[in-house]
Amino acid sequence: MPPDQIHTSDQPEMSFLDHLEELRWHIIRAFSAIFIFTIAAFVSKSFVFGTLILGPSRIDFWTYRELCHLASLVDVKALCIDTLPFIIQSRQMTGQFTMHITSSFTVGIIAAFPYAFWEIWRFISPGLYINERRIARGAVFYVSLLFGIGVLFGYFILTPLSVNFLSNYQLDPSILNEFDIVSYVSTVTTLVLACGLLFQLPMVVYFLTKAGLLTPEIMKTYRKHGVVVIFVLGAMLTPPDPFSQVLIAIPLIGLYQVSIAISNRTYKKIQKDLE
Repeated sequence: MPPDQIHTSDQPEMSFLDHLEELRWHIIRAFSAIFIFTIAAFVSKSFVFGTLILGPSRIDFWTYRELCHLASLVDVKALCIDTLPFIIQSRQMTGQFTMHITSSFTVGIIAAFPYAFWEIWRFISPGLYINERRIARGAVFYVSLLFGIGVLFGYFILTPLSVNFLSNYQLDPSILNEFDIVSYVSTVTTLVLACGLLFQLPMVVYFLTKAGLLTPEIMKTYRKHGVVVIFVLGAMLTPPDPFSQVLIAIPLIGLYQVSIAISNRTYKKIQKDLE
């Protein structure tokens, strides 16, 4: 057997049931981390809900303040968001409690994501061949980094701009925007998590290129199709309003271009190694 086709693990061969048992403990530890962070977020109600979740609904939010600062620098008053004409209500008896749990669970997932992914990776990596493990070196770091960047983009860019657009959109001045707490929290958490997941595109392209399933030429040829897929994914993972879908599609199109460069560099390295 070629050296690069040798498994990296020195552990004795495990049976199918042993693998299931091992997987079970990795999953338990991953969910335990999510549970711990969820409890911590639930206890920190004033910060998690009052500051993080409701932050984009207030005009003193960081994004709005920076936009107003930019507006004063470039003398374009339209950039400044100084009013959000809506109120948040709880129309269900269990609305606030349910959203407290939901928002805490979302924060738990985001905070525990690097560790949870690391646990799953620990289960997968011993079964990889040497060349496969070399290909996937740094996977946990880059996946966590892209997830974090996506979450920050979703929270500080996509969410406040979407909230501003939707709160100012009126069919008629007589119709007041009074959003239910369930709708507001669902929108915020969906946008943030969707961005974290969709920003994994460069990693997906990297692994597909390494596996020989994708080439930069394919990505260039089907660029228009890729843009359509990006808009479809944006529509599936974000709230059903075109503004949010367009906002999330713009950075994804940029990431698609970056992914082409990553695929090109990876493909050239593969060809060089084969020579």
